[in-house]
Amino acid sequence: MARIYTKTGDTGKTALIGGTRVPKYDERIEAYGTVDELKSWVGLIHDKISDNRQKEILIEIQDRLFTAESLLAQDGSESTRLLPELKEADIEYIENEIDFMNETLPPIKSFVLPGGHELISFTHITRTVCRRAERIIIKLSETHPVNPLIIKYINRLSDYFFVLARKLTIDLDAEETTWKPRI
Repeated sequence: MARIYTKTGDTGKTALIGGTRVPKYDERIEAYGTVDELKSWVGLIHDKISDNRQKEILIEIQDRLFTAESLLAQDGSESTRLLPELKEADIEYIENEIDFMNETLPPIKSFVLPGGHELISFTHITRTVCRRAERIIIKLSETHPVNPLIIKYINRLSDYFFVLARKLTIDLDAEETTWKPRI
C-alpha cells in the first residue's frame, strides 16, 4: 500500500471484508472499532508494564484482538480471502493466565475501586473498554452472524484485566481500595 489514505471513506462509508460498503456508523464497524480501541489500550499497558512475561501475554492478546476484528469485519459473503481464526485454546490461554495470577492474590471480599497507581488505572480502563466491546458484539450478534468464540474471548479478557489490575496492585506495592457502600 503506497498511501494510507484512499479517499473511499470521504462520503461516510467504508468497506467490510468481502466488499460490501456500509455507513461508518454500522454496528459491525462499531464492534470492530471498539475492539481496535481495546487493542490500543492493551498497547498502553504493554508499554508501561515492566514484567517481560506479561508483555508477551499482552502481545498475544493484541494479536487475538486483531483476529477478532477481522472476523467482525466480514460481510458474510463467500469471500475467498483467508482470515485468521479464534480457537478454544485462545480462551484457555487467558483462563490459565487468570488462574496463574490468582494463585498469588488474596481472596476478594468486596468490589474494588479502580486506582492506586497509573498502570492499575490504565488496566481498569482497559477492562471497561473490553466490557463495552462485549456489549456491542453481543448486540451485533442479534442481527448478524458472530462467531461465539469472539464473545467468549472478550468476556474472559475482561476478567483477565480485572485480575491483572489486582496483581499489579501487589507488584507495585499499591493500595487496593475496596468499595464500602454507605447504607
